[in-house]
Amino acid sequence: MNLVRWNPLREMAVLHNNFNRFFDDNLFPIRRFDADMNLGTWNPAVDIYEEKDRFVIKVELPGLDRKDIEVDLKDRVLTLTGERSYENEENEDNYYRKERAFGKFHRSFTLPANLNADDIKAEFTDGLLTILIPKPEEEKPRQITIH
Repeated sequence: MNLVRWNPLREMAVLHNNFNRFFDDNLFPIRRFDADMNLGTWNPAVDIYEEKDRFVIKVELPGLDRKDIEVDLKDRVLTLTGERSYENEENEDNYYRKERAFGKFHRSFTLPANLNADDIKAEFTDGLLTILIPKPEEEKPRQITIH
């Protein structure tokens, strides 16, 4: 068994956070989500990983068409923008809970230097946007001939 020094300030901070979470989750369970909905923005889920010769960005965009999405690259910043339109086909009184987000989204990612923008490819299939970014070739030392 390890001895741990009691820190009353840390205990008070933990108690404070638990108290706030109790009231937020029980009295206002969707307050944070509603705040984002009122702004008309949302952030799609993104996975970024590295393979041997490229970087891969996968973005979940269910319910969108490729015409609703823009992918831009400027000054090493890859920017994804788009909008998911609100489907107003159901009467609001029939809903018990509404969690799907609608509105505009905007995500930006800084890429490594020396990328060739022409080699970046994007594919959109079944609501999943996959962006393939080839790694830049490392600069190799050049042999300079002496005349």
